[in-house]
Amino acid sequence: MDPKLLPRAVRAELRGLSPEAAEAVGAHLVAAGQLIDVDPELAFRHAEAARRRGSRLPVVREASAETAYAAGEYAHALQEYRALRRMTGEQIYLPVIADCERALGRPQEALSLVREARGLNLPGDTRVELLLVEAGARSDLGQVQEAHRLLRDALRNGIPGASSLSQARLAYAFAEALLSRGREAQARTWFERAADWDAERQTDAADRRDELDGLLVEFDDSDDPEVASVELDDGVASVESDELGVASVEPDDGVASVEQDPSGSVSKPATDHADPEVASVESDDPEVASVEQDP
Repeated sequence: MDPKLLPRAVRAELRGLSPEAAEAVGAHLVAAGQLIDVDPELAFRHAEAARRRGSRLPVVREASAETAYAAGEYAHALQEYRALRRMTGEQIYLPVIADCERALGRPQEALSLVREARGLNLPGDTRVELLLVEAGARSDLGQVQEAHRLLRDALRNGIPGASSLSQARLAYAFAEALLSRGREAQARTWFERAADWDAERQTDAADRRDELDGLLVEFDDSDDPEVASVELDDGVASVESDELGVASVEPDDGVASVEQDPSGSVSKPATDHADPEVASVESDDPEVASVEQDP
């Protein structure tokens, strides 16, 4: 692992160590960063190896905290995030500190941290994270309606400075809350809005929307890259593409045409809107939808 792969600011911070220690710590940090999404437990071990040689550096403590959180080592993550907050004076760690408290079964402690943060001038994305933790803690305490209200009001009123991804995460959480209360149509609307905001697909909002639509595409890992399994409401069909990229899907009750692009993705057949039983639903309000039916 080459420490030169680290960002320049991180390499500058490592200069506070001896050259030998800086090289070893840097290599462990590179490994932790590359592994955190695929093997968080191993990433955590690399971060701990770095911490043993460079515990006084905030960047090392942050790597230890993030990998511990990813690996589910919430007590260790809580300790490291608290240390980071003391070392840097930064309040942006409050949401994840509160979330660690919640993960350790202490929702009241999480809510205390949320209340502490209300008087601070925090970035929009940090405020979104705090609100998501608060809603989760309310749900943990059985205050489901209050959690629902928090998410609804945040989407209705907006949070200044919040990024598109934060908006997507809010919409996703609200869709989950609606789904837990049996409101599938409204949940579908908010999963779709979350997917629209999430341009880089950091969440699985689009997949959740497709599940509610009754279409789930699972590609076979066999040698034939053009074969996929498509699960519909009424059964499972085999999808095979010809050389032109057009596939036919034969569910239990008929044949539908599915277009497939060269990359192998499959789009759902178009709905026949001539059916008088099909209605379009559109709403700007998180809880109120207007229904306009085809005459």
